[in-house]
Amino acid sequence: MRWGHHLPRASWGSGFGRALQRPDERFPFLIHWSWPLQGERPLGLPRAFIRHHGSSADSAPPSSRHGRLFPSASATEAIQQHRQNLAEWFCRLPREERQFGPTFALDTVHVDPVIRESNPDQLLHPFSESALEHQPPQAGLPQLALSQLFDPDACGRRVQTVVLYGTVGTGKSTLVRKMVLDWCHGRLPTFKLLIPFSCVDLSSLGSAPASLFQLVAQRYMPLKQVLPLMAVTGSRLLFVLHGLEHLNLDFRLSGTGLCSDPEEPEAPAAIIVNLLRKYMLPEASILVTTRPSAIGRIPSKYVGRYGEICGFSDTNLQKLYFQLRLNQPDCGDTAGGAPAVHCGDTAGVFATPAQRDNLVQMLSRNLEGHHQIAAACFLPSYCWLICATLHFLHAPTTAGQTLTSIYTSFLRLNFSGETLDSTDPSNLSLMAYAARTMGKLAYQGVTSRKTYFSEEDVRGCLEAGIKTEEEFQLLHIFRRDALRFFLAPCVEPGRAGTFVFTVPAMQEYLAALYIVLGLHKTTLQRVGKEVAELVGRVGEDVSLVLGIMAKLLPLKALPLLFNLLKVVPRVFGRMVGNSQKAVAQAMVLEMFREEDYYNDDVLDQMGASILGLEGPRRHPDEPPEDEVFELFPIFMGGLLSAHNRAVLAQLGCPIKNLDALENAQAIKKKLGKLGRKVLPPSELLDHLFFHYEFQNQRFSAEVLSSLRQLNLAGVRMTPVKCTVVAAVLGSGRHALDEVNLASCQLDPAGLRTLMPVFLRTRKLGLQLNSLGPKACKDLRNLLLHDQCQITTLRLSNNPLTAAGVALLMEGLAGNTSVTHLSLLHTGLGDEGLELLAAQLDRNRQLQELNVAYNGAGDTAALALARAAREHPSLELLHLYFNELSSEGRQVLRDLGGAAEGGARVVVSLTEGTAVSEYWSVILSEVQRNLNSWDRARVQRHLELLLRDLEDSRSATLNPWRKAQLLRVEGEVRTLLERLGGSGS
Repeated sequence: MRWGHHLPRASWGSGFGRALQRPDERFPFLIHWSWPLQGERPLGLPRAFIRHHGSSADSAPPSSRHGRLFPSASATEAIQQHRQNLAEWFCRLPREERQFGPTFALDTVHVDPVIRESNPDQLLHPFSESALEHQPPQAGLPQLALSQLFDPDACGRRVQTVVLYGTVGTGKSTLVRKMVLDWCHGRLPTFKLLIPFSCVDLSSLGSAPASLFQLVAQRYMPLKQVLPLMAVTGSRLLFVLHGLEHLNLDFRLSGTGLCSDPEEPEAPAAIIVNLLRKYMLPEASILVTTRPSAIGRIPSKYVGRYGEICGFSDTNLQKLYFQLRLNQPDCGDTAGGAPAVHCGDTAGVFATPAQRDNLVQMLSRNLEGHHQIAAACFLPSYCWLICATLHFLHAPTTAGQTLTSIYTSFLRLNFSGETLDSTDPSNLSLMAYAARTMGKLAYQGVTSRKTYFSEEDVRGCLEAGIKTEEEFQLLHIFRRDALRFFLAPCVEPGRAGTFVFTVPAMQEYLAALYIVLGLHKTTLQRVGKEVAELVGRVGEDVSLVLGIMAKLLPLKALPLLFNLLKVVPRVFGRMVGNSQKAVAQAMVLEMFREEDYYNDDVLDQMGASILGLEGPRRHPDEPPEDEVFELFPIFMGGLLSAHNRAVLAQLGCPIKNLDALENAQAIKKKLGKLGRKVLPPSELLDHLFFHYEFQNQRFSAEVLSSLRQLNLAGVRMTPVKCTVVAAVLGSGRHALDEVNLASCQLDPAGLRTLMPVFLRTRKLGLQLNSLGPKACKDLRNLLLHDQCQITTLRLSNNPLTAAGVALLMEGLAGNTSVTHLSLLHTGLGDEGLELLAAQLDRNRQLQELNVAYNGAGDTAALALARAAREHPSLELLHLYFNELSSEGRQVLRDLGGAAEGGARVVVSLTEGTAVSEYWSVILSEVQRNLNSWDRARVQRHLELLLRDLEDSRSATLNPWRKAQLLRVEGEVRTLLERLGGSGS
């Protein structure tokens, strides 16, 4: 990670005006610190840190000795202003952090990574090429806290220069930020003045001469007054040099001359060299951070202590990090238990503290039992990624946020502006190198359906095509600095010596990136392009010669050869185009693999991999028989979105407009053909999630124009899934014939999110969702909407109660589209049916009403039946399985057949001595809900129905009717046997 760009734990962006916080602008670190303040400044000083592991704050605040060091009041004020400016700068949060809630701040969540002192003799030995995995620190080396970095060494010598090193993602930037903020808040009294420099900023200045005082004054305007006092500050002056790998330092006297005058203009690199030599300001303390490959740029004789940043090598640190991150309170939480509300543009956090605690506990248990995820969380950066993914899966989603954008932002936070080797003239982006090498390994794993890689597999991808010494040097740097970021040693039993991607989804992301960047070239593409270019260059000369010979000699074959030379480049061009279409076809086939039809949807799979829930794997460490790569095509679509392409361009991985267009057209063509097949609910959600990640409404509208039935029954509709469905289908123009969301664990918030989809639906099924009276408010609003097209509304098996029905009747009173309403088993009771009877005439379009199995008695049922008979449009009323007496059932049967016209009332399987034409409807409802209804109550009702059938069979002499009645009796007895009844 580097300063000056968005980082996972706090912003290095400017605190001096909102104009500097745009994510598409990339300012070098600290260049603009001297700009005047714009906008509002926070009231009061920043909040004090809550101290966690390894805090540098173990001493008292600065004492009055501060005045003796800087005797003038103006100098003291300048230092204080410098502290405030630094604090404001480093406390700014990037956009990626605002998803964790409006109260999220660095000073409440910081956890220091482990720092171990290193032995310089072992440190500078050549790196072992076979050691792909992270080498654990040697036993016996002490751990260091921030406050101990400048303590005397083992021999009692004073330490003035400390070098902290760590691979990408171990937390170098966060650690230094914490130290700077500790000093700003007065908890690092050892140093009276702290001056941080970004080596990226200094390297951007090139060789332009400037003195040390000029460099400081340009970046820290308040320090102009105290520049003359820096020379007498001694060891209480601390320089922080972050990202040394970005500077080309030459410690040879022939390359960098000696200079002790801080006012003498020199190249920035020369000033840093003389500071490290202790030739300029020899008493000053210096803290350097760097990647491992650049440790040797400073001769060891100038370094007093080396410290390796080891990340979260302790599982307890990982748990503490997750606790602090995931337990951020919502700004709507109140002491009185008022519901949480969302503030500003934040996405909000988990709804209740109980839900947050439950999530943390599940994650902690998985860290203890699932060793692979603990190995991933060794890097603090991946802890951030896991937290961001959990927020995406479980908290209300920010508009436009996608899973692909989380992973792309994650890479930007770690690799933005990072080059592989600052001394290499190619200035190759570290992320571009990773996409080419790690992307190739990831794609080979996807195509061969494996997630475990041997050392030979890794070597084959890293060393492919390397021929020069410079290329070997770049590979050596990548191994030391970034390989551990992408690959981790597999800790599963029986997998020793193999490697896996740090988190499973990263393999699919990198494979997709490898494809969309056009790095995957088939043999036909490579050979065809070279042949076509060769023939194209030579063809013009040969054609000219053949044209002359054809005029001089009577050779009829020459014109034929002449035309063939023109055709060759076109033929190869078409063959290359067909190869590109084959890539799109492979992606679409991966999305619609029938072997994956009965897996969980990809969002549940991701939750299972993090929390250890039941998912596609029976145990987190147990691989399935066949690996599933359903995220790979989804990431491909997400990477083609405009936002992710812009971020990738910042990382040095631009996706060409022509490649993006050709890929999108090929994908659309294949999806148009294969997307018409009927998919299981989980696969259908994955299909919609692909469109959500692609973030192209026009593309999705064209591909999904043939979708008429949305069947997501049984899919757990979390907030993010509701957002996905609403974003993809809510803006379409064609109507949906049916939307089935039965047994989806929907809540009122989900109903509100899906409102745009419901407005385009004709048949809406919301059965078995535990929807109560609160949800009826949203259903009322839906029914009263002027664009509502719903004709059939199924609300059976929801605890609506009479209070909910009152709200529904308000909606039906102003609705003109609903003709069929099912309130089966909704807990209405007598009160609910009486309310329906009193207000039924307020709606004039209803044709069928089902209020069966609601515990209503004779009086309420008879009142509703009479109201239904008088209704102008109602044709059918279902009243079976209510608490009706024999007399009550008979009265209702007589009422239903008393006169022509009016609604028919269904209360039993029989009508007189004949079988009711609705007997199959009644029994199918019983069979469908047998597992969710009260078994004893259903058994009692079935026995009553069986008695009615037997009585009707005894009362008729018609053999045809007797046969029908016997057949239905057999069906009822079968159901009774399933319930454990006698059936006789």
